[in-house]
Amino acid sequence: MEKKNIAGLFGGVSSEHAISLLSAATVLRNLNTEKFNVYPVGITRDGAVYYYKGDYDRIEHDCWENEEYLTDCVISCNRLHRGLILLDAAYDIIPIDCVIPVLHGKNGEDGTVQGLLQMAGIPFVGCDTISSANCMDKEMTHIILERAGVPMAKFVALRRGDDLSAKLEEMERKLGWPMFVKPANAGSSVGVSKASNREELKKGIALAFEQDSKVIVEETIVGKEVECAVLGNQNPDPSMPGEIQSANEFYDFEGKYENADSKLFIPARISEEDTKVLRELAVRAYRAMGCSGLSRVDFFVTDHGPVLNEINTLPGFTSISMYPKLREAGGLPIPALLEELIRLAEEGRG
Repeated sequence: MEKKNIAGLFGGVSSEHAISLLSAATVLRNLNTEKFNVYPVGITRDGAVYYYKGDYDRIEHDCWENEEYLTDCVISCNRLHRGLILLDAAYDIIPIDCVIPVLHGKNGEDGTVQGLLQMAGIPFVGCDTISSANCMDKEMTHIILERAGVPMAKFVALRRGDDLSAKLEEMERKLGWPMFVKPANAGSSVGVSKASNREELKKGIALAFEQDSKVIVEETIVGKEVECAVLGNQNPDPSMPGEIQSANEFYDFEGKYENADSKLFIPARISEEDTKVLRELAVRAYRAMGCSGLSRVDFFVTDHGPVLNEINTLPGFTSISMYPKLREAGGLPIPALLEELIRLAEEGRG
């Protein structure tokens, strides 16, 4: 059987660049080289794009940007190419059968790269341009899922130039204390803070505006943090839920990636009824947002049932990430999961 050419994109112009490197190292190591020719493509923090020929350990430890291993390249928008153009003396073209965009946050998870790949006619793992953009934007997620009947926290959106005093009054009236402040378009809990009074709220809004031009402020939902790994296209399959017990007050960036005291429980310590409802809501949300391939759907499980928090269309694939752990618990280890994701990409855009 002829091997398929798989490009793995990593890095990116994003505050989540470092997390992408960790995820990419896991993905690249677990691609079956008996079935796939693997072409790592790195994007620096400044946006330079290179075909990378070095060891995957260098990616994991963020020391891959060495000229010895790099060749300038671009993803061709010409559908006659459907691949990478190496900007070397020969201008070689490498046909690509599928791209795995292991990119988190802006300029990777928000529809930008997906739009490029759709224009190029190259199948890629994950959601399409519109779905990626809507899932990345927390305000759009709220609007769409509330129309679909998926329970979510009450929220107020704030844009640069809005009347801050009026918005603060609206937040206090509608949400109550404490509140959570989030950039509308960011992941890995970057720029997220908890506010228990107006002064903290103002500081949290300023922090969130450092990451995005739009901010979402939500009411506090008290409950267990539980996640579901959804896999599939027209017939999505929700995993058993997994629970996070954060070492911090909430599951922020440090709790996710730097504090070893955070714990995962698979399956989640919730009732059978909550498990059933949560899995049904995960699929409803996945379909309403137009997702395909994969997404991790995050919930709070309260005394009154599950409340959806957010959808991550390119969830982490690090050694401690919930998505691959949940799928492995269901009988699909990472190498087999990657093969299935490639199959779904080709099915969805064939």
